[in-house]
Amino acid sequence: MKIGIPKEILENENRVSISPAWARVLIENGHEVLVQTGAGIGSSFHDIDYKQTGAKILNSAEEVFANADIIVKVKQPLDREIKLLREKQILFTYLHLAADQSLISKLQNTGAHCIAYETIEDKEGRLPLLKPMSEIAGRMSVQIGARFLERGSNKFPGRGILLGGASGVPQATVAILGAGIVGTAALKIAVGMGAYVHIFDRNTNSLSKIDEMYGSRVTTIYSTSQAIEESVIKSDLVIGGVLVTGKKAPKLVTEEMVRKMRYGSVIVDVAVDQGGCIETSEVTSHDNPIVVKHNVLHYGVTNMPGAVPHTSTSALSNATMPYLLKLAAKGLDALDDDLGFKKGLNISEGKLLLDVN
Repeated sequence: MKIGIPKEILENENRVSISPAWARVLIENGHEVLVQTGAGIGSSFHDIDYKQTGAKILNSAEEVFANADIIVKVKQPLDREIKLLREKQILFTYLHLAADQSLISKLQNTGAHCIAYETIEDKEGRLPLLKPMSEIAGRMSVQIGARFLERGSNKFPGRGILLGGASGVPQATVAILGAGIVGTAALKIAVGMGAYVHIFDRNTNSLSKIDEMYGSRVTTIYSTSQAIEESVIKSDLVIGGVLVTGKKAPKLVTEEMVRKMRYGSVIVDVAVDQGGCIETSEVTSHDNPIVVKHNVLHYGVTNMPGAVPHTSTSALSNATMPYLLKLAAKGLDALDDDLGFKKGLNISEGKLLLDVN
């Protein structure tokens, strides 16, 4: 198979879909790897690094799309990339279709087979290709929240507090919605920085594990609207980490709750690429990461791990490559051998195979 690696064109998306180390593995398995020049530069991987593995460097995305059997990306294709997709070509990337209905029809019109990282499941029903980026985003969410809680500029005036407090001064309160991969990753960093943390979930087993691990350093709370409201309005930082596989995230924090939050508090909605779990969230970018609503700073960047691209590319490649090797060896037949892998096929031959409602 010919595997195409185009350069990501989403604003400030510096990740690349395959690291040179894994390009070499593909080539050693008899496949051809076609890399658009400069595709890895944002992740500190240079054309020469790919050349040394035996990959071919092509000058444009047009060449990559025209010659590849499988297109491997990080983020969903934008309009100028969608135009390059052809019938029966395989697209392997994050899609997050539930948050973008217009993307569904555009991809249907290409006739391509579109496989989404985020809906592939392993034998235990977990999401192995979402896990590494969710973990990174969860860890980053606390760092980002801590930064914007600083007073900052007049445009984005945070509360002016230190997450871990100081001698004789109480630490900040952090509310984490969801005890999945994002939430537990955020929890680890928040506790490490000395914050007082509330974490919410409806899975009592998950909450019990957190209790066993952290004891009195963390307050675990069963997720109800009343409990969330009581916590949110007292919190300095709220992190949204709720996921419903392939569907829009539920709105757990209402606009009325946000109105009651303290001036300069911060919301980091990691679920924003699935529509967000805070009613007032909206998509932002690395260049313009904050919108202020009701005097609360909202961070809604959909590609948070793109800010640490070298780490993210390596972690993502490690997760995706076992699946890509199967796909390159057998094409779509590889999905029939693994029903969890088959759940990643969101669109095929013009048909939507995913329930996004």
